[in-house]
Amino acid sequence: MKTHLIIFTLLCAFGITTANAAESWLRSSTSLSREPQAVESTALGSNLPALLDYAREHNPGLAASRFEAEAAAQRLVPAQALPDPVLRIEPMDVTNQSGETRYLLMQNLPWFGKRELQRAGAAAQAAQADGQVIASWSELANRIKTAYATFYFTAESERLARQTLELLEGLEQIVQTRYAHGLASQQDVIRVQVEQTMLQSELIALRNEHHHSQTRLNVLLSRPANSALAEPKQLRAMPPVAELDEAVLQERLRARNPQLRIADADIRAAENQRELSRAKRYPDFTLGIAPTQSGSEIKRWDLMLELNIPLQQASRRAEQGEAAAMLSASNARKQALLEQMFSELSENLSALESTRRTEHLIATRLLPQAELTYRSAMAGYENSKVDFAMLVEAQKQILKVRQQHLQTQTDMQLRLADIEKLLGEE
Repeated sequence: MKTHLIIFTLLCAFGITTANAAESWLRSSTSLSREPQAVESTALGSNLPALLDYAREHNPGLAASRFEAEAAAQRLVPAQALPDPVLRIEPMDVTNQSGETRYLLMQNLPWFGKRELQRAGAAAQAAQADGQVIASWSELANRIKTAYATFYFTAESERLARQTLELLEGLEQIVQTRYAHGLASQQDVIRVQVEQTMLQSELIALRNEHHHSQTRLNVLLSRPANSALAEPKQLRAMPPVAELDEAVLQERLRARNPQLRIADADIRAAENQRELSRAKRYPDFTLGIAPTQSGSEIKRWDLMLELNIPLQQASRRAEQGEAAAMLSASNARKQALLEQMFSELSENLSALESTRRTEHLIATRLLPQAELTYRSAMAGYENSKVDFAMLVEAQKQILKVRQQHLQTQTDMQLRLADIEKLLGEE
C-alpha cells in the first residue's frame, strides 16, 4: 500500500512540475514572437536610432565625405574669378641717368560667358560631392541597419536557446526521478541528455556569432571592436503595406536616390564642359595700360589690346566631340543605373511581401499548431500514452518554429534596409 502511495505521489508531482515547466517555457517563447514593445533606453546598442545618430557624428569615412564636399564648395569662387593682373616694369636706356621707365599693367579677360560656364562646372562638381555625402551616409546606414538586425537575431536566438536548455534541464530531473522509480527507461534519460548537449553546442556557436555581430557593429560605429553594447531591445516597426506601392516608391527613388543625384550632377558637368569647349572657338583677350615715367614725371600713356587667335579649329572640334561623347555616356550611365535600381526595388518589395506573409503564417497558424502539439505530447506523456521521444520531437519542433519566426522578422528588416538605401531616406 505504501509503495502504491509513493508512486501515485511521484506521478502527481511529475504532472504538476512538467506542466508548470512547459507552461512557463511556452509563455516565455510566446513573448519572443510578439511585436517587441518600445523600451526607453539611452544605452548604446539597445535601439537602432541611437546607433545611427552616433555613427552620423563619429564615423570618419562620413566625415571625410563632408570635408570633400566642403572643399568642392570652396572652388566656386576661384572658378569664376579673373586671373591675377600682371605688372611689368621696363627700365629704358639704363646707361643714361635720365633714362625712362615704362610700367605695363595687364589683365587677362576670358571671352564673354566663359567664367559663368566655369562656375557652373564647379557647381556641378560640388553637387557631385554633396551627393557623395548622402550616398556615403545611405551606405553606412544600410550596413548599420543590417548589422543591428543580425545583432538582434543572435541575441534573441541565444535567449531562446537558453530558455529551451532550462526546460530540458527540468525535464532531465523529472526523467531521472521517474527512471529511479522504474517509470521511465534509461533511453529517455540518455535522450534528454543528448538533446541538452546538442543545444549547448548550438548555444556556444550562437554566443560566438553574437560576439562577431557586436564587433561588426562597433567597427561601423568607429569604436574599439570589443566595446560593450547594450542588448538590443526591439526591431523597427514595419511600414504599412499601403506605403509600399511600387509606383510611388519608384518616383521617390527617382527624386531622392543619392546615386542618381550624383549621376545628374555628372550630366550637368558634362553639359558645361561641352558648352565650354564651344566657347573656346572665341578668343580670350588681354587689356593693358602702360605709363612711361621720365625722371619724376609721367610723360606718356599707352594702351594695349592682346588677343589669342584660335586657329587650331581641328583640335577644338575634337574637344567638342569628346565633350559630346562624355555627355552621352553620362546620360546612358544614369539610364542604366535607374533601370538597375528599379529592378532591385521590385525584387526587394516582392521579397518583403513574401516574407511578411510567411511571418504572418508562422505567427497565426504554425506557431499555435506547434504549441498545441507540444501540449498534447506533454499530456500524453504524463498519461503514459506518448513515449518520451515524441515529446522531445514536439519540443524540437516548437523551437524550430520559433527560430523560423525570428528569422523571418530579421529578413524583413534586411529587406526594409535595402529599400531605404535605394530611396535615400527612411
